[in-house]
Amino acid sequence: MSKAKTQQPAVIHKVIMVGSGGVGKSALTLQFMYDEFVEDYEPTKADSYRKKVVLDGEEVQIDILDTAGQEDYAAIRDNYFRSGEGFLCVFSIKEQESFQATQDFREQILRVKNDENIPFLLVGNMVDLADQRQVSVEEATKRAQEWKVSYVETSAKTRANVDKVFYDLMREIRSRKMEASRQSNGKTKKKKDSTKKKCVIL
Repeated sequence: MSKAKTQQPAVIHKVIMVGSGGVGKSALTLQFMYDEFVEDYEPTKADSYRKKVVLDGEEVQIDILDTAGQEDYAAIRDNYFRSGEGFLCVFSIKEQESFQATQDFREQILRVKNDENIPFLLVGNMVDLADQRQVSVEEATKRAQEWKVSYVETSAKTRANVDKVFYDLMREIRSRKMEASRQSNGKTKKKKDSTKKKCVIL
């Protein structure tokens, strides 16, 4: 209790990267964090990154958890998902299988969070390899519409839309938090008033 709070700590937005192995989750994360493209990346167990950014004029921190796409770690995913406030669900536009897998990730997230409206973006990565495309824009957009989420195509290599997906998701998380605090303020004000009858020594 001795530490005096002189200034409010920056708000932290917790983003979880999900998707099959090899779709470029780590490449997108590292491009966003350090402005560099890492092509050969060791399969991730789970790496956590934090960065201060300015979101619409407000300094905030983004906390990114880059999860493993490999099946071995599926059991650990529930714990990661619980801690997340928003999700970037990534597939490779040149891998139909990775696109189909997004359905399972979405279902797992909804089951863990028990919330249909969790901040969520569907991300088609590797748009720089569009000549090898297996998943059409129409197909991905249709799925996003069914889920009532946004669909964005990115390239970790050319940096296309990399910042956009992280910032768009942070905006969704922020508006969600504001909505939640408005609701809880309405509910808890009465409770707080009745319980906060502490003695005041003059």
